[in-house]
Amino acid sequence: MTLDPSTPDHRARIVAEQADAERRLAALSGRFTAIVEGSEFTTDDDEHDPEGSTIAFERAQVSALLADARRDVEELTAALARLDAGTYGTCIRCGRPIAEVRLDALPAVRTCIECSG
Repeated sequence: MTLDPSTPDHRARIVAEQADAERRLAALSGRFTAIVEGSEFTTDDDEHDPEGSTIAFERAQVSALLADARRDVEELTAALARLDAGTYGTCIRCGRPIAEVRLDALPAVRTCIECSG
């Protein structure tokens, strides 16, 4: 099966995924800010207060989710650049086409299934 990276379906899919990732990033940023602001004026000791460890865990969890969302936005932006350059759908390791089903599942993917391991 030959990939036609110029089809609007690829661009639409990447743009939709990017918009979702940006919404997730905005929501998580707001959540992180709320957590930080909520704990800013307390004198709770995270180490000795039972609620403190929950706040620290939640802050760490949201921070990790934020990093994932940022990475997703960056990867999808790079996928759009590859689409514009005419290299979208080509494995960066072996140069062979990436299967349509893989691109459907992971629109920002850079490698074919054989090179993914």
